[in-house]
Amino acid sequence: MYIIIIGAGEVGYNLAKILSYENHDIVLVEKDAERLKRASDNLDIQVLAGNASSPNLLLQAGLKKADMLVAVTNNDEVNLISSMIANQVNVPKKIVRVKNREFTRPESPLNAETMNIDLVIHPESEVAGAVINLLKQTAATDIIEFEGGKLILIGIKLDNKALILEQSLVQVAAAYEDLSFRTVAIQRRERTIIPHGSDIFMNGDRVYVTARKESLPEILRLAGKENVRIENIMILGGGQTGEEIAHRLEGEFNLKIIESNADKTEMLADHLEKSLVIRGDGRDINLLALEGIIDMDAFISVTGDDETNIISCLMAKHLRVPRIISLINKSDYIPIIPTIGIDAYVSKQLVTVDNILKFIRRGSIVSVASIPGISAEIIEFDTHKNAKICRKPLLNLNLPKGVIMGAVVRGDDIFIPTGKTKILEGDKVVVFALPPAIREVEKLFN
Repeated sequence: MYIIIIGAGEVGYNLAKILSYENHDIVLVEKDAERLKRASDNLDIQVLAGNASSPNLLLQAGLKKADMLVAVTNNDEVNLISSMIANQVNVPKKIVRVKNREFTRPESPLNAETMNIDLVIHPESEVAGAVINLLKQTAATDIIEFEGGKLILIGIKLDNKALILEQSLVQVAAAYEDLSFRTVAIQRRERTIIPHGSDIFMNGDRVYVTARKESLPEILRLAGKENVRIENIMILGGGQTGEEIAHRLEGEFNLKIIESNADKTEMLADHLEKSLVIRGDGRDINLLALEGIIDMDAFISVTGDDETNIISCLMAKHLRVPRIISLINKSDYIPIIPTIGIDAYVSKQLVTVDNILKFIRRGSIVSVASIPGISAEIIEFDTHKNAKICRKPLLNLNLPKGVIMGAVVRGDDIFIPTGKTKILEGDKVVVFALPPAIREVEKLFN
């Protein structure tokens, strides 16, 4: 496809990077010289300098022949105007990122339907959903649900309590042959390993496993983990993300929200009915102690400042809060986050990219997701009639390097495939793949 991406920030850059791996024709439009240089130096795509609200600039970018326009700047007006210009020249698909939640509401005069936009994404709402998913499994560093939660991909950080340390995947599978799960990736320091049977579980590994939901307690036991009961939650940051999380959780949990801005504090107090709103600096350990952080079961930091999120989470960890979740906005920080002791974190940019990719890859793809810090994607395919993957057992298909089949959903049955498994029409298959292999995997399901 010929795709024009507006904005070379973290979302636009990472989206262009992934799509360029898959041999799409990408034009990236950005007015900031530094961002443009970063994209030009590191990506094999066409870049164009200028303001995307200019019709002439978009025509210069090839708007009339574009299959899709994706507007993901931090400016709602630029994103919406560029999509309106695209609409005038009949670009088939338009995706727009917005900061103002009103544009996502059906009753709003300006929404996806009235503006003829195919997908409107509000990242703050998506992040809130990701944080709440992590609260469900307190022992997990990451969690992604498939089939309404029946099938789960879970990330777990191994420590010296894990029962499987210094054992290979083959040894663990043989010792627990009645437990159906698959290790699809191991993150060891900054390296992503698509594991083989001889790979060994080591202290400090972040291990990613697909399994049926009912298998999770036993998997957590083998990893030396247990879920913590959550009742009291402290949220740092009363912006859109913090407010959205509080709206979804209040009534179910006891919430305290800390916000430094006076106007936001007053607004939160007006909007939230069952949450305690406190004005203060979340980096002040005395304030956190005074507000009872040591009695909290979970601490969630979702301010707009990564440094504040990191520092406050480290203080919460020092004070032995059982569950800590941080929002990370800058992708440069993601590789170091697990090494400094923050196990669970959410990236607004990657959550946004995942939702855009899911839309772009509609067809045989049911869902797509990525994990912060992991250079791979998790894709759920729907197997259609005459798909190449149905022709032979997996062992004889010569799967691309960097690909592992995580699980198969066949009707009401969920199972881990082996080399002898033959994928059938109607199966849903969860695949873990490194970026260079994604295009080849998609061909198998076409």
